[in-house]
Amino acid sequence: MTWIVLIISGLMETVWAAALSTSHGFSRLWPSVLFVVALLLSMLGLAYALRTVPVGTGYAIWVGIGAACTALYGMTVLGEPATTARLVCLALIIAGVVGLKFLH
Repeated sequence: MTWIVLIISGLMETVWAAALSTSHGFSRLWPSVLFVVALLLSMLGLAYALRTVPVGTGYAIWVGIGAACTALYGMTVLGEPATTARLVCLALIIAGVVGLKFLH
């Protein structure tokens, strides 16, 4: 259960990052509200997971999921460039997250 919560928390990091981008400096209400809710859920999930997962492993996995998914969101939804180099870097982040999980 802890790992599922940690993964969902990492995904919530993507939600709050995307909402922050679309809030235009907190000038739009609903993206700003979504940002706050997703941020709170993300932090609560991370805090829950860190009860049993070591902080170095848990935080690295949380950030890795958030960073990779946010970059993929940018490429697929926002039209950011999906170059070979960027995709290789994302694959390395994902490999690191998977490695940390299995080496825990």
